[in-house]
Amino acid sequence: MTNGASPTTARSREAGDGSRRAPSPAAVLAVLLAGTFIAQFDFFVVNVAAPSLEEGLGAGATALELVVGGYAFALASGMITGGRLGDLYGHRRLFTIGMAGFGLASLLCGVAATPGQLVAARLFQGFTAALLAPQVLATITAAFAPAERPRAFAAYGVTAGIGSIAGQLLGGLLLDADIAGLGWRVIFLVNVPVCAVVALVAPRVLPGSGPGTGTRIDPVGAAGISAALALFLVPLALGHSSGWPVWTWLSLGGGVVLGALTLWWERALGARGGSPVLDLTLFRGSSFRAGIVASAAFYIYFGSFIFTLTLLLQGGLSLSPVAAGLTFTPLGLTYMVSAMAGKRLMARHGMNALIGGAAVTAVGLLALLLRVRSAGAETGIAWICVCLCLVGLGNGVVLPSLIGVALLRVPPEKAGMASGALTTAQQFASSAGIAAVGAVFFAVAGDRAPDTGYPEAMVAATSVCLAMLLVVMGMLWFFRRITARGTTEA
Repeated sequence: MTNGASPTTARSREAGDGSRRAPSPAAVLAVLLAGTFIAQFDFFVVNVAAPSLEEGLGAGATALELVVGGYAFALASGMITGGRLGDLYGHRRLFTIGMAGFGLASLLCGVAATPGQLVAARLFQGFTAALLAPQVLATITAAFAPAERPRAFAAYGVTAGIGSIAGQLLGGLLLDADIAGLGWRVIFLVNVPVCAVVALVAPRVLPGSGPGTGTRIDPVGAAGISAALALFLVPLALGHSSGWPVWTWLSLGGGVVLGALTLWWERALGARGGSPVLDLTLFRGSSFRAGIVASAAFYIYFGSFIFTLTLLLQGGLSLSPVAAGLTFTPLGLTYMVSAMAGKRLMARHGMNALIGGAAVTAVGLLALLLRVRSAGAETGIAWICVCLCLVGLGNGVVLPSLIGVALLRVPPEKAGMASGALTTAQQFASSAGIAAVGAVFFAVAGDRAPDTGYPEAMVAATSVCLAMLLVVMGMLWFFRRITARGTTEA
């Protein structure tokens, strides 16, 4: 833990910093959150562009799934390695490299001439996001004073939520505007100037980390974790559309075996004094373990809910991409308001505030489920917006504080690794949730027309989302117990 110093004194400066003037905490946070926003934005923006990609680029169903899922599994599989690289070589350096690489990858996406080129560029984009994303939470955890962290985590939660919603809303608006006749390409090209500016500013604003320890990255662990996650995510992304052939089940089984072997290697390497990519001693802390489980359950619910509701709005209710995106606006606004108020609620009511927030989200989902079940394709947009207000209010209270509690007792020298593990769990869960709950959605919808099949499918998908929220509430109850006991972590 830091000793209460400001972001520029909590950690020693990188070589070459000299005596340059300390940037303000607000400036540090603004740069970090720019990376958070753009990584989340690009996770969701391609959902609304799928029809345009199919028409303008000739992308088939498999290519479309890889454009959407390729970014997700590249991001998830590289996150732990990205976090460890930040610990070893400096969070500022890795954030800057990741942001510059993300801009280049976005440019390659925007000029892609074939579906194959776009898939390759999206994979590259996901790997660069995996370099920058873990550095955000790591810098907040390791560089901000304990009193400053709750506000910073709240701002992170707001930005992540807004980035997710903006992907739906701004993506639809950009496609509708058809700027300079670029069509779908504009959703990628808009990233380029933003990434360039942030990459130039980051070295001057972000606090530096101390000189490297001379420890090298663990190549076996890095490759094993990335490959195991990819073996899980690829069949989850492609299994439904391809009819779950034998190779998908072999891939899932291979992921289990490779994951187990990699964890064995990481434990053995740590036991003999090496530097594993994932230090399993992190999981001795009960709050970190519970935070991983709660975050994974939350993102399974949230990612799949956004995805399936988009299908319902555009397919079942026949809304345009712009209208569908605008429907998410109440969720984003109420999320922002409640996330900023979450710090005060947490200070006043403790873990009860988070449990109450999850309950509010569950009420919103249940109300939507019952309405869609009874009204089907006649479900009114006004009713959906009211339900989304409740969902946003609950989400904003839960997510930022959940992140803060999970990382509360992580030592600064392991902040990147812990942040990488946490964000990997989040992104993997979101990708897996979209694939698994999406498979439930399409299985229930069957071959029926969207206006009849999609409402019933949404009811089934929302039921799974409610089950995930119950898991979140169970973990929050556990948090409350260990907080009341004053448990100390290893």
